[in-house]
This record gives sequence, structure tokens and C-alpha cells, in this order.
Amino acid sequence: MDKAKFKQEVISYLLLVLGSALFAVGDVMFVNPYILAPGGVYGLANVFHALWGWKISVAGICMDIPLLIIGTIILGPKFGLKTVVSVILIPVFTFLVETTWGYAPVIYDHSTNFYPLAEGSDYVFSFMKDGVRYGFVPDLFLNTVVAGIIYGVAIGVIFRAGATSGGSDIISMIIHKYTKISLGTLVLIVDSIISLTTLIAFDDIRLPIYSIILIFIESKIIDLVVDGMKSYKTMFIVTDELEAVRDYILNDLERGGTLLVGTGLYQGNERKMIYVTLDRADMVKLKSNLHRLDPKAFVNIMESSEILGYGFKALPKE
Repeated sequence: MDKAKFKQEVISYLLLVLGSALFAVGDVMFVNPYILAPGGVYGLANVFHALWGWKISVAGICMDIPLLIIGTIILGPKFGLKTVVSVILIPVFTFLVETTWGYAPVIYDHSTNFYPLAEGSDYVFSFMKDGVRYGFVPDLFLNTVVAGIIYGVAIGVIFRAGATSGGSDIISMIIHKYTKISLGTLVLIVDSIISLTTLIAFDDIRLPIYSIILIFIESKIIDLVVDGMKSYKTMFIVTDELEAVRDYILNDLERGGTLLVGTGLYQGNERKMIYVTLDRADMVKLKSNLHRLDPKAFVNIMESSEILGYGFKALPKE
């Protein structure tokens, strides 16, 4: 392994450690006290902890490892070493946070602080400390936003390291193999069912609703971490003023592009089309100047989720 490859591997494993630690912090200190279940085995682990007092780390790894083994048997060796490391690191960090911090919330109404609950109380927002159950006044919205951000950064960093967090995604992949339902749809169904367990277990409609809000925030943050803040647009421009548009792209925007030649369907004439990918700012400039360059131009603008190659993100080495 050359030095560059070795450095890349070291960085990826450091990211894996960081992401796993952040996930543990988000789950124990923000998600668990509010009994949220934003999908995954750790969503179920939070419900099991609230119902029966099981440690989140123990419940999580007891579900993750069998799922990983079953997934490998059914789907083949799709799960790399980094995913296995992630499945081990997350419960280790979760156990450390459980042991040192406990299950007290970080965000709550500090004007009332924590207060001991009477034995047998069924008050939902509570936690155990030194054998005593304490209640707290929740701040559901703020906690959900912060939890979604932490979860999103954590899982995004794990993805950047080239791993996954395993868990319920494996269930979705197994069902996908036999039903051919799209993987995205199955992930949504499985995570939604896990979120709904909070309603069944605690009869509080707010819990699954805030869990789904958390999932939405988490997904947006994951996209930012994995793909970055940059937003790109792909433009197809059919124009009779080819030289004017070409000159503006090359000289004013200092961007390249590709000239495509096609045939119009209506009259069968040869038409030339410019294919160009730009960031949002340059796209706005080109669009606003097209009326001056060619008022009759036809333009199709599409969102580009990821652009690889010269002038954009480097192509992956593997």
C-alpha cells in the first residue's frame, strides 16, 4: 500500500471513530430521553430501554450482529470491514456514554429542572438515576432539531468513511431481494414502522411525529455532509446563436461544456445543443443573459446531485 493510500485509509478509520462517537452522543443524550425512534435498531433499542430498562448498547448490538450474519448469508459478502467496525464501535461508544452520562436529557425546560416521580408513575418524559426516576418538562421541537443534526452529521461521516451503520437497512435489503420493491421505499417503510412503535408502546402521537421530523432533518444533513454545500445544475441549451452563447460560457463564466448535434423532430433540421454543468451562481448568470444572447433559445435545467471530473469533485480512486 503506497503512502497516499495508507493516509486515506487512516483518515477513513478516524472518520469512522468520530461518526460512531457522535452517533452514541446523539442517541443517548438527545434521542433516548425523549423516547424517539428514528428508525434503525437503535430506535428499537430506545423503546426497549424505556419499556424494560435494557441498556441501549446491549440491545443494539444484540440486534445488529445477528442481522449482519443473516444479511451476509442471504445477500453474500456485501458488508465490508468498515461496516463491521462501525457495528462494533457504535455500541462501545454508546456504552461509554450510558455509563458516564446516564440517560438525562441535555435539552429541557430548565426552569423546572428534574423532579422525582412517584413510584408507578406512567409519565413519559423521565429517566432513572441512582435508583430514582426523575421527570422533566420536555422541549420536543428544539431537541428534535438538535438530535437530527447530530444524527445526520454522525451517519454522514460514517458514510464518508466508506461504511454503513448496518441495522434495519439490512432488513430492507433482504426484503428487496425477494420482492423487488425499491430499496428507498423499503427503508422508508421499515423506519416508519419502527417510529410507530413509540405510539403503540406509549400512546403518545407526538413521539412518532417527532421521530419522522428527526429522520427528515437527519437525511438533509447527511446529504450536506456527503455531498457538500455546493449545488450544481445541468443545462441543455438549444440555440441558433451558438457562437454568442458559447463565447459567454467560455469567456464570461470561464467554464467548459459539450456541443451535441441532433435533429429536430418537427422539421427534421439539424440542431446544435450545448450541454453544460454549472454551480447555482453561474447558472443564474447564464439564464439571465440568455434572453440577450438568443431570445428564442430552448433551455432544460436539471438538478445534479453529484458531479465528478475535472473542475469539480475528483473521481474516486477506487
